[in-house]
Amino acid sequence: MAEIEGTAHVLGDAVDTDLLAPGAHMKGSIEELARHCLEAIDPDFVQRVRPGDLLVAGSRFGIGSSREQAAQALRLLGIQAVVARSFAGIFYRNALNNGLLAVVCPDHEGIEAGDRLRLDPMAGRLLHLPSGRSFACRPLPGHLLAMVEAGGLVPWLERRFRAAGRGPRT
Repeated sequence: MAEIEGTAHVLGDAVDTDLLAPGAHMKGSIEELARHCLEAIDPDFVQRVRPGDLLVAGSRFGIGSSREQAAQALRLLGIQAVVARSFAGIFYRNALNNGLLAVVCPDHEGIEAGDRLRLDPMAGRLLHLPSGRSFACRPLPGHLLAMVEAGGLVPWLERRFRAAGRGPRT
């Protein structure tokens, strides 16, 4: 996976899955749910976010109930990566399984909303373009990057099975 560049949206600690995928909208479509992503803490988030943007967060991002829709909503809105000090384990795996890049970056002090960032997930480096400051992140292994690049676990497995000459079982 190549480096990615985008505009930062900055959140604090303990952003839970109920904020990302509000329960009141869980019965609707994923498009409907995404329209309400983060509205309880940032009512204008959905209007500001653009395809290719990055979400920068504090510790324990994605805590709460296991809602894969939380990662799906962010991806549908165009977020190409979430960079956080730490993730809830279930959200982290749901993000990768749904094709959303999730990168642990323990220190990203000084990044503000609207700043341009460049992320190299394989090298484990986040570059703050306005200042030139570089932050060390936890590199992702190649197989997880390939899975995200494929669009998530299911598309990645489908490609692998096709490449091995094994189609889906019927």
